Amino acid sequence: DGTEPSHMHYENDENYFRGYEWWLMKEAKKRNPKIKLIGLPWAFPGWIGKGENWPYDYPDVTAYYIVSWILGAKQYHDLDIDYIGIWNERAFSSKYIKLLRYTLDKRGLEQVRIIASDRLWEPISYVMLTDSELHGVVDVIGAHYPGTKTVPNAILTGKKLWASEDYSTFNNEVGAGCWARILNQNYVNGNMTSTIAWNLVASYYEELPFGRCALMTAQEPWSGHYKVESPIWITAHTTQFTQPGWSYLQVDGHLKGGGSFVALTDGLGNLTIIIETMTHNHSKCIRPRLPNFSVTPQRATFYLEGSFCMVKTLQVWHSRLDFESGNSSLFQKLHPVKVWEGRFSLDLNVDEVYTLTTLKTGQKCGCPEPPPPQPFPSYYKDDFNIRNPPFSEAPNFADQTGVFEYFVNASDPGDHVFTLRQVVVQRPITWVSDADQTISVIGNFKWVNMTVTCDIYIEKQKDGGVFIAGRVDNGGIYVRRTKGVFFWVFADGTYRVTGDLAGEEILMKGLSGVRDNAWHTLTLNIQGNSASGLLNGYPLWENVTVSKPSNGWAALGTRSFEFAQFDNFHVE
Repeated sequence: DGTEPSHMHYENDENYFRGYEWWLMKEAKKRNPKIKLIGLPWAFPGWIGKGENWPYDYPDVTAYYIVSWILGAKQYHDLDIDYIGIWNERAFSSKYIKLLRYTLDKRGLEQVRIIASDRLWEPISYVMLTDSELHGVVDVIGAHYPGTKTVPNAILTGKKLWASEDYSTFNNEVGAGCWARILNQNYVNGNMTSTIAWNLVASYYEELPFGRCALMTAQEPWSGHYKVESPIWITAHTTQFTQPGWSYLQVDGHLKGGGSFVALTDGLGNLTIIIETMTHNHSKCIRPRLPNFSVTPQRATFYLEGSFCMVKTLQVWHSRLDFESGNSSLFQKLHPVKVWEGRFSLDLNVDEVYTLTTLKTGQKCGCPEPPPPQPFPSYYKDDFNIRNPPFSEAPNFADQTGVFEYFVNASDPGDHVFTLRQVVVQRPITWVSDADQTISVIGNFKWVNMTVTCDIYIEKQKDGGVFIAGRVDNGGIYVRRTKGVFFWVFADGTYRVTGDLAGEEILMKGLSGVRDNAWHTLTLNIQGNSASGLLNGYPLWENVTVSKPSNGWAALGTRSFEFAQFDNFHVE
């Protein structure tokens, strides 16, 4: 649901302080030093493909790019990347994977493991069975949204199997039910020993295509409001009582009355059992389709044998998802269970999760209430005048194609030293269809009437151009079909008003006198069915009829992948 800045925008460019991921990894390590870090490219900068939308024509260049990121993580942030992927949900190249392993080893990164291919179980499993060299360099087979099932070839490889992306479901109680079910059943049905949720925290505008498809929600940086949603406490049932490196016990985890259980051990005598009894309609994930099944209340008896026969009591943590009244009970500590002669019984209702464990470390934090929710401020401005910004990008702007970064204009006489600059100047090797224009959205999607003002500076001569916009209605994977009211000015001295980002629905056009490499002020005013535009405070066009969309964000951007600067942004 947006773009992120690369560590190498251009061939001769390296910067390991862009974006929020470095901060995020360091914060995660503070909370759990044992947490694993994985890198997976969605897109690549265009220079890697030398003009082609393909990352494997020059595999040495791609490997250099990826390994640079891993080395930068260590050098600048003391972060050890544990696993590296190939290309998210796109084709893999056996030649590239082998070269990546060679390059990692050459740079002393033997401990970094390779995961492939973050798409489906096939063809990667089959190719590994027929190519022993590839089999030797891939450590984990990762599949996306496997629906708790694997395939025979994947098992035949003898490799670790992961659901390396899963969940992606709206984080209400059904999302929690989905997550509880697949966390267990990915192992029970599919032998997968890791399940990774996309995504961690919904910190992006909710009206983007995958709004709130996260374990928790924090989508109001302007108010500080956030919500620890139920999927977080479902996660805790597993992650508070296991760690990476624990092993699943090879037991049949299907319960007679429906539902499942898994058992894990640290190999040092500790035991954790997680039980889920999610019903079909209360545990549907976004994908794939879930075949029908039934779950009924049941009494389950568990037998502890071998090294676990000495266990006398187990700590109990319980959640019950309530779909009628919405009064779910989440991650509550119950009385310990006595184990009598190596066995214990539990009465299980539907839509419940139990953790039974020898560990006494579980906790449900009593955190302070977050600030109350508030809409995006209806009067907002940013002059980008910040000497040492904590992040490379301005707050609240959500880049949907291209990257907009703080910039210091050393040669400027004073008015525009600190600006916001679009810095992607070549179409990336895309994951989905990025727009042909760059765009960053901001504000409240429900806005109807608005005035957007911004100083703009076109850097590209002849055919350069920039826009400001209002009532912008889309982004993410649908950014190409974004509609709104777009006010463009071009380096050739013309202007346009269009109803779409693609610039095909022209509402007005004419001469503006705008030129490249000079600052100009654009103002876009939208009231009801009418829009007007000002240039440097003087009316340039007015009374343009606008019908759809009826509401949306404010935005700014460029005509193509080109350098351009913005300053003194202001929306009302």
